[in-house]
Amino acid sequence: MDIHDIRQLFPILHQEVNGKPLVYLDSAATSQKPVQVIEAIDTYYREINSNVHRGVHTLGTRATDGYEGAREKVRKFINAKSTEEIIFTRGTTTALNTVAASYGRANLHEGDEIVISYMEHHSNIIPWQQVAKQTGAVLKYLPLQEDGTISLEDVRETVTSNTKIVSIMQVSNVLGVVNPIKDIAKIAHENGAIMVVDGAQSTPHLKVDVQDLDCDFFAFSGHKMCGPTGIGVLYGRKQLLENMEPIEFGGEMIDFVGLYESTWKELPWKFEGGTPIIAGAIGLGAAIDFLEEVGLDQIEAHEHRLAAYAIEKMSAVEGLTIFGPKEASKRAGLVTFNLDDVHPHDVATVLDAEGIAVRAGHHCAQPLMKWLKQSATARASFYLYNTEEEIDKLVSGLLKTKEYFSDVF
Repeated sequence: MDIHDIRQLFPILHQEVNGKPLVYLDSAATSQKPVQVIEAIDTYYREINSNVHRGVHTLGTRATDGYEGAREKVRKFINAKSTEEIIFTRGTTTALNTVAASYGRANLHEGDEIVISYMEHHSNIIPWQQVAKQTGAVLKYLPLQEDGTISLEDVRETVTSNTKIVSIMQVSNVLGVVNPIKDIAKIAHENGAIMVVDGAQSTPHLKVDVQDLDCDFFAFSGHKMCGPTGIGVLYGRKQLLENMEPIEFGGEMIDFVGLYESTWKELPWKFEGGTPIIAGAIGLGAAIDFLEEVGLDQIEAHEHRLAAYAIEKMSAVEGLTIFGPKEASKRAGLVTFNLDDVHPHDVATVLDAEGIAVRAGHHCAQPLMKWLKQSATARASFYLYNTEEEIDKLVSGLLKTKEYFSDVF
């Protein structure tokens, strides 16, 4: 499937914004949706809409088949051993909070260590801050190299026999760094710790194999990988999940309820209290079908080409600083940058006037902003539907931004 055919499948891309053709460069925040996903959700509500697991009528059976069929698609997509290890959540944030609140509270004690890095998204910082306060555990940060990468030597020095949890993002939403998760997991396990992975920025863009990574938990969101908002996944090793308590209680996750005691369903349903995100799961299943049809290898290669092209073209803009590795082979398909003497929000505003959507701010990574000595940055992030021509428009917009603010000041 070539880039023209791919773009035709995304209705939202064929519009004008502020009188200019839309150039959408904010897929790290949320991706756009192909017609296959939109139609799958529409079909569910038009033809199937019913609750799952509870009814024996035809619509209930169809809904359950769609929901549990999506779970199997997720299992195959990330190569988990069993659907019992696939828990549907509202997104990466909920998944990471579940691990911290359930596994963390039960297994951490005073003096135990939790190791994360300076590049983490707030969703992989705040839950660990909270569980550290509640248990007396110590939160430690992996240092970063000058280009924002993680050194395995630093991992070996930071992770000790007191470390019980290591939680790292596979791909940075700011620096684009692809972290050596498999190697970090090996070091964590050698020290008796578990490995938690934030896969929000990796799962949409490259092949994920949780068994090969040898991680204990892996979290990701549907909306960043062509799926709907409000649906995500927590993968966990079966033996760990079996020994964890749910953190949400109510219908759907129970086996027996008495007046004073209750018991839980088996995996994965004990972690899915209440009516689940049925349409979201079916939409995520359709997104996985679409990504596999295009091919994750093709998507990754396309994004590497775009990143290399963007770095080359943007580096020629005088006064523009790019953060993270300069080699496209070391990063995913995004470029975070600043223009001298122009606030990132102003950059994004001028680009928006040209129909170009980029992200500006701290990107839910304030500790990393502090490490970069920046209050905020601008970010252009690419996906399978973006082109070199759109990057040319971005560069042209940046030159217009420089010209506008040089005239103002």
